[in-house]
Amino acid sequence: MGHRHEGSSHEHGNDHEHGHDHEHGGSGHDGHSHGVSADADRRWLSLALGLIACYMAGEVVVGFVAGSLALLSDAAHMLTDAGAIVLALVAMRLAVRPPKGGYTYGLKRAEILSAQANGVTMLVLSVWLGIEAVRRLLHPPAVTGTLVLVTALVGVAVNLAAAWAMSRANRASLNVEGAFQHILTDLFGFIATALAGLVIVITGFSRADAIATLVVVVLMVKAGIGLVRASGRIFLEAAPTGVDPSEVGGRLAAQADVVEVHDLHVWQITSGQPALSAHVLVAEGANCHAVRAGIEDMLRREYHLTHSTLQVDHADTDPTVSTGYEVNLDDPDGHCTDAHGASYRPGLTGQA
Repeated sequence: MGHRHEGSSHEHGNDHEHGHDHEHGGSGHDGHSHGVSADADRRWLSLALGLIACYMAGEVVVGFVAGSLALLSDAAHMLTDAGAIVLALVAMRLAVRPPKGGYTYGLKRAEILSAQANGVTMLVLSVWLGIEAVRRLLHPPAVTGTLVLVTALVGVAVNLAAAWAMSRANRASLNVEGAFQHILTDLFGFIATALAGLVIVITGFSRADAIATLVVVVLMVKAGIGLVRASGRIFLEAAPTGVDPSEVGGRLAAQADVVEVHDLHVWQITSGQPALSAHVLVAEGANCHAVRAGIEDMLRREYHLTHSTLQVDHADTDPTVSTGYEVNLDDPDGHCTDAHGASYRPGLTGQA
């Protein structure tokens, strides 16, 4: 029953093969094309960055002149947006470098590092702004309402223009999508700041500026936590959002001739690039190549998983022979002797 494994000089006690399926579309994300080239992405991102940076610089100056913490908090939020775009541009260049040395995936996770740094920065700034807003609620300083109102209205226009530019880029990148969502939430912050300026102009109620700041702080905390959580899931190699490993394991086990699936891992190399690996045991006499091809096709169609590495072996149901791939079909908890994590069999849920 010995079968030589291609690419090695040793033999195993039963037939097996290692299958690797790696297929990406024109954008390199999730196996499909977004219809936007990397050069076009950089142009649109650079346009959005220029709009945000120019407006942000002016907003900081006006914020100090008007004595408005709301404007300064909006500028702080835009600073993180600008930082995300800069890091996304840098990460784009790093990600296209070919893998070499110890970096077998290249530098694709550079964007995840920058996204996490962006989220942490946003949370730190929100703490400072929140404390300052509370202080101003207790002891409100004078605020020039007209400057606040006009600057906030200009901010709405700038954010709309930047959001339009970024919508033209490929938002599969966690950095780009994060910055895009932040720009959209910035609109709510600017609307709140504009309303605060209007209230100050009409009534002279300067605490409205601090209240608007707290609205922006809430938006920053929400966005910051979202970025840290999303980047943390990738670093901890959690399954992509929306993909249930137990469901995937059940679907693998339900394929024709599959006896058991274990060592199932689903993770993301970087945003938009999910990957899967698994050890699949098939019935004795079954065609390992055909089973592997069927599984890869199912993963592409149902889960958009185009980067899969599968070890496919014939299960050994003969208890008198030890090959390392013994399977006791009468014992739902017994599986491959060196399996890690849950195992999946036809008709059964994952067993620890």
